[in-house]
Amino acid sequence: MFDKLEDLLIHYQEIMNMLSEPDIANDSRRFQKLMKEQSDLTPLVNAYTEYKKSKQAIEDSLAILDEESDEEMKELAKEELNEAKARVEELENELKILLLPKDPNDNKNVIVEIRAGAGGDEAALFAAEIYRMYIHYAEGRGWKTELIEAEETGIGGMKSVNFMVSGNGAYSVLKYESGVHRVQRVPETESGGRIHTSTITVAVMPEAEDVDIEINEKDIRIDVMRASGNGGQCVNTTDSAVRLTHYPTGIVIYSQTEKSQLQNKDKAFALLRAKLYDMELQRQQAEASAERLSQIGTGDRSEKIRTYNFPQGRVTDHRINLTLYKLDKIMDGDIQEILDALIAADQAKRLSTMDQAS
Repeated sequence: MFDKLEDLLIHYQEIMNMLSEPDIANDSRRFQKLMKEQSDLTPLVNAYTEYKKSKQAIEDSLAILDEESDEEMKELAKEELNEAKARVEELENELKILLLPKDPNDNKNVIVEIRAGAGGDEAALFAAEIYRMYIHYAEGRGWKTELIEAEETGIGGMKSVNFMVSGNGAYSVLKYESGVHRVQRVPETESGGRIHTSTITVAVMPEAEDVDIEINEKDIRIDVMRASGNGGQCVNTTDSAVRLTHYPTGIVIYSQTEKSQLQNKDKAFALLRAKLYDMELQRQQAEASAERLSQIGTGDRSEKIRTYNFPQGRVTDHRINLTLYKLDKIMDGDIQEILDALIAADQAKRLSTMDQAS
């Protein structure tokens, strides 16, 4: 591990030297690539630099204990020794995590798809609530959200909704939300007061660029039509809605949220690219079964990952056996504690797998 860290330290210095060249700004592509590499390496380099300082502090403290006769100085040296040893242990764990293989999609924006499952109207209502939960969470992070497509019900629910979240590291955090979310509560329409169980599915897909996925124009049928449902002036009076049909997969995308046909077309293609890219990622993960099993939140989309129990005011994430009794706050977007626990559990599991392999 430390040989690799030394190599990375040398490489980091090489990058810094290249960035200080007077003509580097003339080559914008190279400059941006170097800046990204420098940004990615900085946390690791800072941690390793502090690790080396702490190791040196241990040696200095041990030398004082060997050579010093003054008891007060020895006590100070012992305190510094204990602090440095504890810090070295913390930094070793931090460095192991920083050296874990990075998901190449972690820094990407995401497209989130929520679909009502079992439970009829109640599932659609819950889908709308989970959509609002993610919107509030994204707003709290300072991320931008954009609605791509929604199929609403007459009572305020959503049969399905697709939206984009744009923000640095959005996929690295939200990817853990993919799976089946279950709700247990008494529906407003239930006169007998019985608790019903409904489900929705959430799919978090990294935004795909043209370089990530190539779409053959011959494989696509584009239909334009008048938007339906709720809409203001122009939305329902012009042929602004766009439907894409991808023949090889049978995927159909419908976009009508914008007044402009071109904007709806761009949104539809963005969603199609994300779906095709996600299908390819799922295929790769299925082949690399050992890696898939060693990670949390990137496995089977049909897995029940979380239960929201309204009568008891609790939320339980079944992957890590975490239960929190703050349902109201969570439904209002306060999901960071759950996400942090999932990230920590994922890192621990991957570290364990890496240690076993070595």
